Amino acid sequence: QVQLVESGGGSVQTGGSLRLSCTASGVITTNYCMAWFRQVPGKEREGVASIHSDGTTRYIESMKGRFTISLDNAKNTMYLEINDLKPEDSGKYYCAADLYRPAPCIVVPTIYTRWGQGTQVTASS
Repeated sequence: QVQLVESGGGSVQTGGSLRLSCTASGVITTNYCMAWFRQVPGKEREGVASIHSDGTTRYIESMKGRFTISLDNAKNTMYLEINDLKPEDSGKYYCAADLYRPAPCIVVPTIYTRWGQGTQVTASS
């Protein structure tokens, strides 16, 4: 049973940076997808980026540039670095995983079977 735990969220001034972490525990295969999603109240969960265990990344077009996804396989930890934070980046960020899935990893919530509890990011001036 894979469990995901996010951390690293918080309140940041616009223009600042954050690095979110998602640590996976349990049975980890060598062929899996992980991804970050964001949700704000009243809206659907939207994709940010994904990464395969082989390092292949994919970003939602609007997220390219200020968001960087990475993976440390040795630590079973995925990261999301957000630079130059803007108020519209605020929301609850969730990590997700799906095992036994080949690359590339599409960034839609329906394919992911494991979810963390989320970490809140608030960017304000």
